[in-house]
Amino acid sequence: MSDVIPAPQQPRIPVRSQQLPSDSTFPVRRIYCVGRNFAEHAREMGAAVPTSAADRGSPVFFCKPADAIVLDGVVPYPRGTRDLHHEVELVVAIGRDAPAGVLDVADAGALVFGYAVGLDLTRRDLQGAAKAKGLPWDTGKAFDHSAPISPIVPLAEAGELGARTLGLKVNGEIRQHGSLADLVWNVPEILHELSRLFALRAGDLVFMGTPAGVGPLQPGDRFEAVLDGIAVLQGQVTAPTV
Repeated sequence: MSDVIPAPQQPRIPVRSQQLPSDSTFPVRRIYCVGRNFAEHAREMGAAVPTSAADRGSPVFFCKPADAIVLDGVVPYPRGTRDLHHEVELVVAIGRDAPAGVLDVADAGALVFGYAVGLDLTRRDLQGAAKAKGLPWDTGKAFDHSAPISPIVPLAEAGELGARTLGLKVNGEIRQHGSLADLVWNVPEILHELSRLFALRAGDLVFMGTPAGVGPLQPGDRFEAVLDGIAVLQGQVTAPTV
């Protein structure tokens, strides 16, 4: 078999571990994202806010391409928008294939390899225009350099998530801060719900949703995203590429 074009390189995220070789990486297969998974963010976006577990409805899912990953923190301001927004998120890395069928919530944790912190960058004007017309969000979410991410920390070294916090500073000022205890759908529940729609496989990433405080980024802005006690992501938005 001969390729008629050069095969694209599979994105690989560094793994930060005291137990694994220093050059260990995590090959990325797919990126799933969860929308409106913090009640206060849903409220700031004008969406309905659940008041109890019984009225959560179903999670909102969308995808980004694997090659949207940014490892060095350098984010060129994307074309086609005047309203680039930041959304800091817990990222879950799946380390083994899910069994056939719908994954039980109680078994979901066994799939998790580790955690990272990432940004779900959003062309908010394009997303808003699509939502107003009832169209998919792809142009607002699934673009080049839209998924900056930190190195992944294996589960055994990261420890329990519990009520750890997510935070984002832009140019040294706090923009977002929230507790993972406030997730509408926790990690096992999200993996269960994803398995109702997709076959989860080793190499998948799940961006778990963002707390309130999303806002604009401009060329020259520097950002620091932190998953409390686990991971840090630093970077900068640069001038648009031609």
